[in-house]
Amino acid sequence: MAAELTLGAEEELHLIDLESLHLSGRAPQLLSKLPGEFYSAEIQRTTVETNTAVVRTLSELRAELLRLRKGIIDIADPAGLGIAAVGTAPRSKFADFELTTTGRYGRMQEQYRVLVDEQLICGTQIHVGVSDRELAVDIAQRVSRDLPALLALSASSPFWNGHDTGYSSIRTLVWQRWPSAGATGPMGSAAEYDELLDDLIASGVIADAKMAYFDVRPSSHAPTLELRVCDACPLVDDAVLIAGLFRASVRSAELDVEAGRTYRPLPAPLHRAAIWQAARGGLAGELLEGAQHPRPTPAATAVRNLVGRLRPQLEELGDWDDVNELVEQVLARGNSADRQRAAFAERGQLDDVMRLVIDETQGLAGGPTPSGPALRGYPARAGDEAIGLGSQPRPAYRAITEFFRESAPSTIATRQKRRDEWAEQNGVAFRVGGVDRPFEVDLVPRVITDYEWSELSAGLGQRARAIELFLRDVYSDARVLNDGIIPADQVHTVPGWRDEASRLPADAVRAPIIGFDLVRNEFGGWRVLEDNVRNPSGIAYGVAARELMDAVMPDLPRPDGLVDPARAFAELRETLAAGGRDGTVVLLTSGRESAAWYEHRRLADEADLVLAEAKDLDMRDGRVVLRDSGEQVATLYLRLDGELADLTGSDGRMIGAEIIDIAAAGAVFLANAPGNGVADDKALYCYVPELIAYYLKERPLLESVPTYRTSDAAERRIVLERVGELVTKPVDGYGGNGVLIGPSASAAAVASRRAEIADNPGNWVAQEVVALSSHPTLSGGRLEPRHVDLRVFAFLTGTGEGDVRLADLALTRMAGPGSLVVNSSRGGGAKDTWIVDNGRKAETGG
Repeated sequence: MAAELTLGAEEELHLIDLESLHLSGRAPQLLSKLPGEFYSAEIQRTTVETNTAVVRTLSELRAELLRLRKGIIDIADPAGLGIAAVGTAPRSKFADFELTTTGRYGRMQEQYRVLVDEQLICGTQIHVGVSDRELAVDIAQRVSRDLPALLALSASSPFWNGHDTGYSSIRTLVWQRWPSAGATGPMGSAAEYDELLDDLIASGVIADAKMAYFDVRPSSHAPTLELRVCDACPLVDDAVLIAGLFRASVRSAELDVEAGRTYRPLPAPLHRAAIWQAARGGLAGELLEGAQHPRPTPAATAVRNLVGRLRPQLEELGDWDDVNELVEQVLARGNSADRQRAAFAERGQLDDVMRLVIDETQGLAGGPTPSGPALRGYPARAGDEAIGLGSQPRPAYRAITEFFRESAPSTIATRQKRRDEWAEQNGVAFRVGGVDRPFEVDLVPRVITDYEWSELSAGLGQRARAIELFLRDVYSDARVLNDGIIPADQVHTVPGWRDEASRLPADAVRAPIIGFDLVRNEFGGWRVLEDNVRNPSGIAYGVAARELMDAVMPDLPRPDGLVDPARAFAELRETLAAGGRDGTVVLLTSGRESAAWYEHRRLADEADLVLAEAKDLDMRDGRVVLRDSGEQVATLYLRLDGELADLTGSDGRMIGAEIIDIAAAGAVFLANAPGNGVADDKALYCYVPELIAYYLKERPLLESVPTYRTSDAAERRIVLERVGELVTKPVDGYGGNGVLIGPSASAAAVASRRAEIADNPGNWVAQEVVALSSHPTLSGGRLEPRHVDLRVFAFLTGTGEGDVRLADLALTRMAGPGSLVVNSSRGGGAKDTWIVDNGRKAETGG
């Protein structure tokens, strides 16, 4: 018997108190006023389920879904309630669960306990008419390969218990805990399927056939095949799209059955892996694609491949035009998980996310009209910080994007010429191999919102305190080594270890200036990539980028609360002076040949420091003094290219060793002291989360990039097998030197690095490749995405919470075209970084 291919849907909808934006357990009251034919209760009192009439077209299904939602809204709104069709309500917590009081649900709670208590989830079930149960059982297995794409399209549950889970559909993981969830495994007939149900019921693990929570099943209450893997969809059109694709998949499978084509099911572990992958990344990640040997494929590509494969069936059913249009819309705007994360990123408020999902659920089928024109021609991606999916500028970038949209190419070219002239006139350059290179600043600024900056302040402040405590400890009592937190050989053998550092006063601040390199992943999460504790550079360049923008782009709209980066000079001065006693503050440089000579000069000028080389210092009466004036030096800010202990005068005098003797006696403060390189070491980076737990008794607020220590035999084996998939770098490297990005390296380069690691395993670390966020960058008069990172500076005067603050600036570094390496010496550039702090008065622009 041929499948009827009718359509229907069940939607589970969260009830939300519109004032508190929490779940509301008033479903029984609402259901008492709604017709039971179309509305029913769920296991939780915070949910109402709708059941559409049987329809034949996607347009009819859309109308039904809108009609039923309106029916609830009309009853709920006067009661101060709204509805949200999402897998999880972003603000829901375990304590919100209220059981619907029926005997069946009471039995389920008694039997499954916490499994029931966490069912604060909602899904969308699509029904396609297949009344022949033999055919339905056969088709249910054949459509399984299409389920991950349908799940990814529907994913709407990134938040759970008030936190971002890192998944696009955490509902899937919660749902799969049911003992009857997932695939059925191979079924030869309807009788075999019914026997499976009977055995499950007889086992006592499930109570009835309705609890057969398979991914796809012959419905327990209708002559249909039922899709059960999808999250609830706030936009009706997303549910309609999924219905169209599922029906076409059913029809395609039916044709295969009619033609006698054999079907080889995907092994259960691979099917489960494909479902998990879809739940993890949604449309922003990769999906497993392939009938027998699935391989990772960009989600958008996999979805388009599915639509293309099902085109004959979509055309036969009259759904091609609708589905083709709807799929491009959802790929452009992202699924609900993408939109929820974008809403949260603006202010870090879950209330904003709640309002978004309520508005979408109760609004137009296709969602709200975009707030402005799309940035045509820009290759939008999930990880772009400025341009969202659909090429719509994110709120913080709307005015900036509009400015460049309205600027003629000739105008932009003129501005870029003025930029280069300004940089040359002001001597803004860095030195590579003894040659000065221009410091190239892109004219599109990067915005760090108030919320993001507060998150970074908390996380990096925590990290800075732990690093400072580690340095004090490891050069004195070494408790961290004696307690086995870090192996001693991981410390004493690294290039940054300096024996003389143990002579410095125990209470001296060793790292008053720390630089942190951060990246953002495709989901917007910040990750610390490196800690720069020995000699962090970039403060002067961060200020120069703003000065350049103020000179060249004075008419570019500035946001309210824009922080003035020049404040960092005074903050630097205060930090350095706090560590010393009587006397002046000196920046000790290696001289004009230093790679950061521009920064040394600028810091000295603006922070009221004395710029000195070794020849300008003298040691008298146990004090460091300026040779010409005899003025006592209270603080030496070390910005040397080499080690202080190796510093000699023109007469061969061991000036560095004498300074260390004086510092050991407490008569001069060494800012960024000798030996700090032990915390700079890439191998020690792996232990920072443990240092935070050890010294602060806290969990890290910011995550690190997964890193392998090749000195460890087990981790070395993993790295040697995966050199072509990882980023490998020397433990004492800087400036991007020695970094090999495996996926973009040649086979010869990978082989060479593998041999280097095998020969000297202690000299290397490996990190997982992070899909860096991107940012619009001017190239040939057009905006193109380039990968970016962020360097942030922390100033410390002690180890308490109130003793650390972030400098009022950050340096954004961008990679060259097609590259992930952001260092200027490797072809990268920089951007002015606009830190927004609405807690203080705007200091520039506005």
